[in-house]
Amino acid sequence: MSIHSTVGEVTERIVKRSHDNRARYLDRIAQAAERRPERTHLGCANQAHGFAACGPIDKERLREGRTPNLGIVTAYNDMLSAHQPYERFPPLIREAAREAGATAQVAGGTPAMCDGITQGFEGMEVGLFSREVIALSTAVALSHQTFDATVMLGICDKIVPGLFIGAASFGHLPTVFIPSGPMTSGLPNPEKSRIRQLYAEGKVSRDELLAAEAASYHAPGTCTFYGTANTNQMVMEMMGVHIPGASFVNANTPLRDALTREGVRRALAMTALGNEYTPFGAMVDERSFVNAIAGVLATGGSTNHTLHLLAMSAAMGITLTWDDFDALSPVVPLVAHVYPSGSADVNQFAAAGGVPFVIRELLAAGLLHGDIKTVWGTTLDAYAIEPGLDAEGHLVWREAAEKSGDEKILRGVDQPFSVEGGIRVLDGNLGRAVMKTSALAPERLVIEGPARIFHSQEALQDAFKAGALTGDFVAVVRFQGPKANGMPELHKLLPPLGVLQDRGQRVALLTDGRMSGASGKVPSAIHVTPEAVAGGPIARIREGDIIRIDAVSGTLAALVDEKEWAAREPATADLSASHEGVGRELFAPFRAAVGEADTGATVFFRSAA
Repeated sequence: MSIHSTVGEVTERIVKRSHDNRARYLDRIAQAAERRPERTHLGCANQAHGFAACGPIDKERLREGRTPNLGIVTAYNDMLSAHQPYERFPPLIREAAREAGATAQVAGGTPAMCDGITQGFEGMEVGLFSREVIALSTAVALSHQTFDATVMLGICDKIVPGLFIGAASFGHLPTVFIPSGPMTSGLPNPEKSRIRQLYAEGKVSRDELLAAEAASYHAPGTCTFYGTANTNQMVMEMMGVHIPGASFVNANTPLRDALTREGVRRALAMTALGNEYTPFGAMVDERSFVNAIAGVLATGGSTNHTLHLLAMSAAMGITLTWDDFDALSPVVPLVAHVYPSGSADVNQFAAAGGVPFVIRELLAAGLLHGDIKTVWGTTLDAYAIEPGLDAEGHLVWREAAEKSGDEKILRGVDQPFSVEGGIRVLDGNLGRAVMKTSALAPERLVIEGPARIFHSQEALQDAFKAGALTGDFVAVVRFQGPKANGMPELHKLLPPLGVLQDRGQRVALLTDGRMSGASGKVPSAIHVTPEAVAGGPIARIREGDIIRIDAVSGTLAALVDEKEWAAREPATADLSASHEGVGRELFAPFRAAVGEADTGATVFFRSAA
């Protein structure tokens, strides 16, 4: 199938605007690749330090320097369910490397924080910046220059983008991303959401709420709703940096272990010491990022990727913009309904056909670049396959399902849930914003109402508890952007707003903060840029101004007289309480240097954005 004209046009625009930065990046990694393998250029003392703690076989191979050495960068910790399974991965990876006649070493670790734990608390205000810290720690891990390829062990919200940015700085090395897989299904996500809302109304106790949450998040592996963590996995597969079908195989299973071993074999096969040299920074190109955007739109993925993909691409000299999302959204149909867009979890999505089915459907419609290079050693055209184990436990492959196993969860492009993708970009006199539409009822795509202004989540919750949120309104929660307080996710807003919506009120949210992949049934215009602390138009809104959020026409406006609007002074806020404690004082340089949301909210690559 030839590529869809719009997909081709968007790709060409990205190539054109990225030309100079991309050329500089490719030249840099080509120069780094000239030393093969890098460790042979180190001094003898340097090399001896690098293999001093190894066993005899690995030490001899590293001393000779003729076989590949694989660097493992791991986000393991045993507090996060998604990252706890990585505890057992390094021995598995070292064993697979030895079987291939190579070596593997843990190059270093990166932090991995959980938005689910920090949600609504001070720690969330360093969450987005943890992506930059992870990128930096990845660079530190690989700075020893003793590796011929890398594997990245990370899965959750900021971890995968951070690892990707760090790996891009070492783009001359082949890199494979290896997921840990989702946990098995627990309490259904809609039931969890129902109990959260009942708690917000004071109708169930804290013990009942905790019991529901514990039944939902109950085992090793990623959470099973389709938030940022699971969108990360889909994106990595769409870009060809996962082994095919690896995204949603459950944690700690024989199939997951087999896929991990296969990922190691592929990483080792792609080094400069063999015949399949595939540097990460050259393998991933503009087409790969277009595929990632198409995947996010087609599956109703996390709005966080309107930030992350911009930062990730900039690390490779490629400039994405929100306009690319907006241009692709009308032609990429929504083919998946996974919670919060539907009731199913990612395990049910995978059982219905999962990512291989989506890839097959989008390829057939010309909505993906099937000719991109991948870690599988093929083009993406070969990714419409599913992994399994034969009777002897060997990894085998079968073609992706021709039909969805459950059309309430997953459909073909000819019968989508919506003819447009799950994310819209809004523009108007309030600036720019992102809106996740995949979970919204059609009658909620356009909301108009008076502004109710808050400068924190807590202030809105207090107003809700006091019964002060009556009638239709748009909740304006500002001074939540990256420069203000690190751009936290604002999920504590959703239960009270959901209660009011269920009571028949027409409500919406407008914020320069984040909402991520867990955005649900309440219309939410998020990532507003310029942000309030930078004097953006959102800071001019006054209590009672009529705000119109229109996801149909893609507009975002305060319906205020133009002259009056232009004459208004922006509001200010005392943000000192968000700048100290829980480590936040250490992130002052990040808040000072960070760019706006529509350039990725990153402290890196500002000139590229």
